[in-house]
Amino acid sequence: MSKIIASAAIRGAHSIFGKTEAKLARAKESFGADHAVELPNTGYYLPVIYGLTGEKVERLSDMDRVLDYARDLLPEVPTEKLHLPYLGGTLDAGIATLLAEECHEALNYIDNAPPPVTDLWLGAADDVIMRAKGVEFVDGSAPGFAAVVGAAPDNATAVRLAREMQEKMLYVFMAGQTEGRSFGAQLAEEGIQLGWDTRLVPFGEEVYSQIYSVGFATRAAMAFGGVQPGDYERILAYNKSRVFAFVLAMGEVTDEWYATAAGAISYGFPTIATSDIPQILPTGVCTYEHVVSNIGCDELVQKAIEVRGLKIKVTEMPIPVSYGPAFEGERVRKEDTYAESGGQRTTAFEFVRTLDASEVTDGKIEVVGPELDEFEPGSLVPLAIVVDVAGRKMQSDFEPVIERQFHHLMNFAEGVLHMGQRDLMWLRISTAAKEKGFRFHHLGDLLHAKLLDDFEAIVDKVQVTIYTEQDKVDEMLAIARQTYEVRDARMAELVDDSVDIFYSCSLCQSFAPTHICVVTPERLGLCGAYNWLDAKASNELNPTGPNQPIEKGACISSLAGEWEGVNKFIAEKSGGAVERMTCYSLMENPMTSCGCFMAIIALMPMCNGVMIVNREFPGMTPSGMKFSTLAGMVGGGVQSPGFMGIGRGYIHSKKFMSAEGGLSRVVWMPKELKEAMRALLQPRFDEMGDPDFLDKIADETVGDTEDAVLEFLTNVNHPALSMDPMF
Repeated sequence: MSKIIASAAIRGAHSIFGKTEAKLARAKESFGADHAVELPNTGYYLPVIYGLTGEKVERLSDMDRVLDYARDLLPEVPTEKLHLPYLGGTLDAGIATLLAEECHEALNYIDNAPPPVTDLWLGAADDVIMRAKGVEFVDGSAPGFAAVVGAAPDNATAVRLAREMQEKMLYVFMAGQTEGRSFGAQLAEEGIQLGWDTRLVPFGEEVYSQIYSVGFATRAAMAFGGVQPGDYERILAYNKSRVFAFVLAMGEVTDEWYATAAGAISYGFPTIATSDIPQILPTGVCTYEHVVSNIGCDELVQKAIEVRGLKIKVTEMPIPVSYGPAFEGERVRKEDTYAESGGQRTTAFEFVRTLDASEVTDGKIEVVGPELDEFEPGSLVPLAIVVDVAGRKMQSDFEPVIERQFHHLMNFAEGVLHMGQRDLMWLRISTAAKEKGFRFHHLGDLLHAKLLDDFEAIVDKVQVTIYTEQDKVDEMLAIARQTYEVRDARMAELVDDSVDIFYSCSLCQSFAPTHICVVTPERLGLCGAYNWLDAKASNELNPTGPNQPIEKGACISSLAGEWEGVNKFIAEKSGGAVERMTCYSLMENPMTSCGCFMAIIALMPMCNGVMIVNREFPGMTPSGMKFSTLAGMVGGGVQSPGFMGIGRGYIHSKKFMSAEGGLSRVVWMPKELKEAMRALLQPRFDEMGDPDFLDKIADETVGDTEDAVLEFLTNVNHPALSMDPMF
């Protein structure tokens, strides 16, 4: 290793450590050593420290132990004349830097003071964000992240680099300055939308704030990979092999930048720099080179992808705006809208139908009615998007699967906002997109390109017709609604007992090797992204992919949902770690979880029932644990009787916990979840003969302790109190 790099990194580590030590001393003097300290809404304490050392930093005094550990790791700065192997000492300095930086940043949050967050800088990500966005790293929709330090040479270059990374589906985590300029500020000055939804995430003004990106990666290992806190070797190995991240250093590399980069290298994250600094080219800690320098901005992103070993597939879109998942979260405000359709303001719908190959002209895109530029700015436009497909393996069951893809496929276009589906869709096209040349026919162009690419195994031809005349839209809507009714009737008939095949989902096995989702008609995947039809279509598309058919075999228990064929499949695919699994029981061999689940069911023994908490809920639950703490118990591919991760759609399934009595066992849910599920649950309550049952379920307004919930249940005569004991 270069002595220049080693010396700089070690000097930087000493500098950051000294600043943190002094900051902690001031905080203890002002607030006392027992003062509470935490990052917002996380059950992982200070996650880098918790992951690497197992230390639960809850008070200022707890930081003393962490800084003692960091102090022991800090080597002396190399002398001018003595030459030694520097790699080990430099990596130790990097880890010491990360520990000190996390303490330094956490001190900004003490005394319940407003955190150092502005309209630009977002600060620490909470567990809700980490789990929602972490799923994208599991399923591959986010191949990795770039930790950007410093600033681009000019704003135009910053925008170009950001767009390039967005189009390559990367998250961009920003912190640090170059001569008072930062990458995040450059983008904000150019009107670029920043935030988690657009994958452009400005953490903080100083390089220390990149600790939040390392914290994100550390929590991913614990939440999705089942790595236990304190198992630093597995934390680092997990990130090297499964979390594909790299550092982009733009501008002069300071000693503190070197120190932070050394910490990133310990995680297997290489640094690619624009300045002419010494390089570390041999492989070892990182997959390939550790530090690559003097890379021009035109080559920077591609070089980083190469050095990190990322495989990114980007489909060129024949449209005049940028395209990629990063634009799915982009907002198109009313004042920025050129044309709007649907949203109960105009008639609008989208519709896929299967035709004979002779009736479909592949690549034919037609707009029947005025084009976008023929409308006045701010127009309300009737809209019908009719996609005709043909293919030898195409089935009518796959039509709604393809239709559901329209939401993200159209949202991926910069300046296009899409919500809803079928005849409840809503579309906005921004003035900026229109000025770049975007037209209605480009919706057809992108759907044609993506459907042929994503569904190549079942779709041979795609033809798109877009109607913008009211009479034609109404005419086609009548045809579409007839098909919607047929589909709905088909779905109502599709129950677990009516099929012989279930499907697996092993997307999350890269993060939790012993976990397998079993997707049935009446129980969707834990992440909520896959139902039985989706999995069936996915298997047709990719017969060797993550969604494999499972022959149910002989039934062992219809009440608990256990079959011989499912057990055999689970035992084989989990490497023998799980031998039996039930689909409908919480207490008897429940399904394992990765960490991508939308909600968690947890036993409440005193109430003889269960609570359900969704991952968006940040507060304390009657189990005495927040969602993130519960998730640590449930995730990682383990069976935890009494605790189970689920997709929200399973709650209103007729098979929900049927082995334990179903919905009658639910005694607590967050108020937001209750209201969000009300319409879907009402038919189930009517079937139970208790149409007002939702009001008998406690929520956080009743209390967050089991005693408070039990008192409420007694007052409302909740049925769980008179049911058989759950264990």
